[in-house]
Formats: sequence, C-alpha cells, structure tokens
Amino acid sequence: MPQAVRFGVNYTPSEGWFHHWLDFDLDSVRADLDSIAALGLDHVRVFPLWPYFQPNRSLIRPRAVEQLVALADAAAERGLDVNVDGLQGHLSSFDFLPAWTRTWHRRNLFTDPDVLDGQAALLRTLAAALADRPNFIGMTLGNEVNQFSAGPHPDPDRATPGEIDTWLTRMLAACEEGAPGRLHLHAEYDATWYQDDQPFTPGQAARHGAVTAVHSWVFNGTAQRHGRTSVPSEHHAAYLVELSKAWAGDPRRPVWLQEVGAPAPLVPPEHAAAFTEATVAHALDCPDLWGVTWWCSHDVSRGLADFPDLEYGLGLMTNDRKPKDTALVLARAARSAPSAPAARTTALVVPADPSARSRCAPGGPVFEAFFRLVADGARPTTVLDTRTTDREHLSARGITETVTADQVLEGGTRP
Repeated sequence: MPQAVRFGVNYTPSEGWFHHWLDFDLDSVRADLDSIAALGLDHVRVFPLWPYFQPNRSLIRPRAVEQLVALADAAAERGLDVNVDGLQGHLSSFDFLPAWTRTWHRRNLFTDPDVLDGQAALLRTLAAALADRPNFIGMTLGNEVNQFSAGPHPDPDRATPGEIDTWLTRMLAACEEGAPGRLHLHAEYDATWYQDDQPFTPGQAARHGAVTAVHSWVFNGTAQRHGRTSVPSEHHAAYLVELSKAWAGDPRRPVWLQEVGAPAPLVPPEHAAAFTEATVAHALDCPDLWGVTWWCSHDVSRGLADFPDLEYGLGLMTNDRKPKDTALVLARAARSAPSAPAARTTALVVPADPSARSRCAPGGPVFEAFFRLVADGARPTTVLDTRTTDREHLSARGITETVTADQVLEGGTRP
C-alpha cells in the first residue's frame, strides 16, 4: 500500500530568522509551530546554522544541541515530525561557514581530512541527540551544499565527482551512526540536474541516501522564459521529480519535493496562491512522491537587511504569523491529497552522461520536449539513453513507450 504523501514546511522562525539560535526563545518557537500545525501540516524541516553549533572544529556547543532537541520536542507536542539539515551551510543568499574553513584557515569543504572529521562529528552528534525522538524523520546533510562546489559561487571549493561521491558516502554514514534506521538524505539545488560541470551528479542525487530530494525554483530561467502561468512554470516541480527518476537504481525510489516556493516578482503575490495550487496538484500526479515541503513557513522581517527582495515574502504566513492565501491552498491540499497516481507510461530519453545534462535545463531540448508532451496531454517521465532496451527496468516503472527529444520537437507532437 503506497504511503500517503507528506505535507510540510521549511521552518523559518518569525523572530530573528535563523539567527534565532543566538537568542533562542522557546516560547516564540512554540507560537511559530502552533501556526504551522494549525494548517494541518505534518512535518517541518529545520536549520541549525553550522557556525553557531560548531564554532571550532573540536567544539560542538552542548547548549545549541539542547536547543535543537527542545525545538524537536515542541514540534512533537504539536504533532509535527522533524527533519534536520546538518551543515548549514547556505540559506537565502547567505553562506554560513565556520571560520575554521575560511580565509586564514581556508580548507576544502569536500576533501580536507580535518574538515571532513569535523563535519562527520557534527552530523553524528545532531543525529544521536534526536535518535530516540519518535518524531525525528532523519538528517539532511545540508541545504544545497553543491552551490559551494562550482560556479557561479564566487569562491568555490572545487572537487571531482569521485571526491563528492566519497564525501556523500562518509557523511551519510555519520548520520546513520548517530541515528540508525532513520531517513537520511542529501539535497542540492537544481544545478545538479542542469549544470554540465557540477561535481554533484544526478546519479549521486538519485542513489545516495534514503530518498531523492529535489528543489524547484522557477527563477532559474523557467518563469523568465515561459511566464508564470505557462505549462513549464506550473509543472516545473513535477518535471524535476520525474527527471530524477531516470538515474535511480530502485525503480520505485521515493522522491521528496523538499523545497518549492512562489518567488516574486516572477510570481506576484496576488498570483502566488494560484501558482501554489497548480504546482502542488501537478507534483501530486507523480508516482512515488514522498512529500511536499513548501518554502517557507514565515516571512523574513523587513527589519533584517540585505536579503534579495524576493526572500522577504516567501512565507506561507506573515511575520506576525497570519496565514496567507498560499497557506490555505497548502492546507487544503494536505487535507485532500488524492490517492496514488497511475504510472507514467511515456518516457522521454535523457542523456546518461552528466556532461550533457544542460540538455535537461530550461531552454534545452529535453526540457522543451518534456513540456511539449505535457501540453499535448501526456504524463511523461524520463529514462536514461542507456536503459531504453532494459525491458525489466521499463516494466518495473510501468513504461510502455520511449521517445527522444528530437522526435517530439521535430514532430510537433507525440509520435
């Protein structure tokens, strides 16, 4: 029996944003969690900032860990499960890296042995602190850590795909050591699926960890190119869910839509609810969807400086915890999620070679062909070009026909 789709939110504290760890106020956290639980959601994803929790490589602050556990316990009291991002990392355009990895102590985040020891210790410690909590889902290694590994980051920590593979294996093992049997995973922004020189590869995303995570943001060129009400914009999250399945070893591997939001001005506030409704509905039409976790719970206070303007208004709720129309849309979806959708029988062929993954990016032939199929009434998925003759794999996924991007784009419709 397929598991019901989970509905949750990325928790952005209404007071102090993620700097709330410096002045932790459990009463304020409880009020935030009350407003989230009132929507009928079932989980939160939380973000302990790495420099605040591990300011020195050999110092993991016990008080900070206690505060994280207190937050998890407060969530449990309100019926909310908790996923914890460990190496934080990067959030809303700001990098949060401890001083022992930067400037005079500059060391590579993915290859330096001492840094890896410190990272593994933090992940293991956080996981172990929550291991006996029934509402602890598991660890995510960090938020979009792939953005540190290549351009356009201004000071990337370069690594090879092989080195990233080793890093992922070790960090996930540290989570498992701390909390055996929980749902541990890693999560990257969409350069993993779209950028040819990214050392974090689609194969790693779809094979390491308990589930595949995708983060869908239409400011990546999709909404600029096609508009907010277009098929590509409203189906972008579903596209990433289905694109990820091409690389999965397990034909029924769950996919978590772990981040998705309605970014202004490409999606103006007055249209955010409609965009949210369409995005969620199309994602729910993807088989094996683990859950939808919206970005984010509460707006960023305008009293905090230097955020990109779009970041201030992404919350389901205002800074004073009042639900917006988007919150009501997500609440309705959580109450009335449909039963498991049927298999997607038409598979668009995608290149297995990660150096050709830009073909899947906005403007690329795979991207454009996928949405041509959608516009023509199909429910496409994807399959690697190396698997098109693997009858066992195709059958396990319910695929009955495969089609190339060239066939779709040259023919103007399904062949």
